Amino acid sequence: MSEGPVLFGVHVPPHPQPLLAHEQNEGWGRLRAAFDHCREQIELSGADILLVYSTTWPSIIGHQIQAHPEPEWVHVDDDFHFLGSMPYKFRMDPEFAEGYRDAAEARGLFARTVAYHGFPIDTGSVVALSLLNPNNRIPACIVSSNLYANRSETIVLGKAARDTLEAQGKKAVVVVVSSLSNRMFTEHIEPHEDRIHSQKDDDWNRKMLEFFADGRLEDISQLSRDIHGQIRVSKVVAYKPIWWMAAVMGQHNNYSGKVHAYEALNGAGGAVISLVPTSQSVGDKEFDEDDVEYYRGDRDVLVSGDMDAPAGVKGRLDDSDAPPTAGPSGVIHVPGAPKPVGAYPHARRVGDLLYLSGVGPRNPADDSIPGGAIRDPDGNPSEYDIEEQTRACIENLRTVLEASGRGLGDVLDVTAFLIDMDRDFSGYNSVYGDYFADIQPTRTTLEISALPTPIAVELKVIASAV
Repeated sequence: MSEGPVLFGVHVPPHPQPLLAHEQNEGWGRLRAAFDHCREQIELSGADILLVYSTTWPSIIGHQIQAHPEPEWVHVDDDFHFLGSMPYKFRMDPEFAEGYRDAAEARGLFARTVAYHGFPIDTGSVVALSLLNPNNRIPACIVSSNLYANRSETIVLGKAARDTLEAQGKKAVVVVVSSLSNRMFTEHIEPHEDRIHSQKDDDWNRKMLEFFADGRLEDISQLSRDIHGQIRVSKVVAYKPIWWMAAVMGQHNNYSGKVHAYEALNGAGGAVISLVPTSQSVGDKEFDEDDVEYYRGDRDVLVSGDMDAPAGVKGRLDDSDAPPTAGPSGVIHVPGAPKPVGAYPHARRVGDLLYLSGVGPRNPADDSIPGGAIRDPDGNPSEYDIEEQTRACIENLRTVLEASGRGLGDVLDVTAFLIDMDRDFSGYNSVYGDYFADIQPTRTTLEISALPTPIAVELKVIASAV
C-alpha cells in the first residue's frame, strides 16, 4: 500500500442498477460482483475515511461538503424510479468535512459544509456507499461536483483534500463516482437489451480503460480535453472526477490499475476500477500540462510569481483555463478561443439563449488554420482539408460554449457558411454528423463568396443558456 495519505482509489458508476436490479442483466451482475470485490479490499485496507467525489451531486456556486454525522433518508432516482427506493443511513466524518472546507478556502476556493437533516444524498453516493461500505464500518466524506469548475479549479479542490488528510493524519480510500461515456437511452429499454449507446463511445471508453489498466492516472487527466472532445459529454464532464482523483492521489502514473468490470448501464458506460499506488508501473508522464496550486476566483486559477499567493503556494497561469470575461448585458469574451477580427464578443447571453459570433477553424494559439488556408499569402488558391477545418471549427465552438457554462449538447440552431458548396459539403457534412447526429440542432448551410480570413467554413450558433 501507499506510504502517503491515500491507500488506493476506486472508480465506480453512479447508476442504481447494480444496487437494485443486478439480477436482471448479466452485465449489471458483473458490476455488482466488482463492487463486492472492492468492498472486500476496502474492509481489509485499514482506511480511516472514504473520500467520495460524486458527479451526481452537482453544485453551481463553489463546492459543497457533506458534514452531517448521520444522514438518513429514502432516495428515489429521477431516471430509474421504477427500480425502487434506496433507504440509507450513513456515517460521515464531520471533522474531516470541516477541515476540508477550511483547506479549500485556504487555496482560494469557495466551499461550505452542509449538515442538516433531510439534505438529499445523491444517487451515485448512495449506490457507492451502500455497496462499498454497507455496514458503515468506515466514516465517509462526500464532496460535490461543480458543474462549471474547469480542470485547474478541480485540481486545486483535490489538493485541498490531500492537505486535509495530511493535516489530520488520516488514511483514505478515494472513491470517484462517474460514468465513462454518459449518453443514456431516452426511451425505455428492457434490461436484456442494454448496450453502450454508440460504437464511438465504446471505442473511447476502452481507450480510457487501457490507460486505467496501465495505471496512467495523470496521463488520463492531462489527455482529458482530447478524449472528452471525442466522447461528447457536455453537462457533467467525464474527466472532472479524474482531475480530482489525480490531485488527491498524487499527480503521476505510478499505479497498479485493474478494471474489474465494464458494462452498459442504460446506454452509458460504467466501469469498476481500482488504482493502487506502486513503484512498478509506467511512471513517467507522457504529457506535462501546467500544474496549479491556488484558485484566484471567477475560474481564473493561478498565480504567477509576482501575484499575491499564500505562503508556500506556487503555480503558473494556464491560458487554456483562463476564464471568460463578462461585460455588460451578458457579453462574453473567451481567452482560449480564436481572437475576434472585429469589434464583437465571442458570445452574448440574452435570457435563456446564448448567441455565438461566427466560429472558424483558426488555432487560438497562433492563428494558423488546421487543414491549410484556402489561399497563400500572395492570394493564390491553395489546397485545404475541409474535414480538418470543420473539426477545428466545432472544437473552437466547444471552447466558447464550455467557457460560457454550456456544451455542444446545448446547441439549438446552426448556420454554416461554406465558400465552395460543391467541393466541400460532403466532407463538412460528415464531420458535422460525428458531433451533432445525436444532438439534432436545426441547421442551415449557405454558400458565400468569401470569409474574413482565408478559411473555408464558419459556424454561427444559438444555444440554450439554461
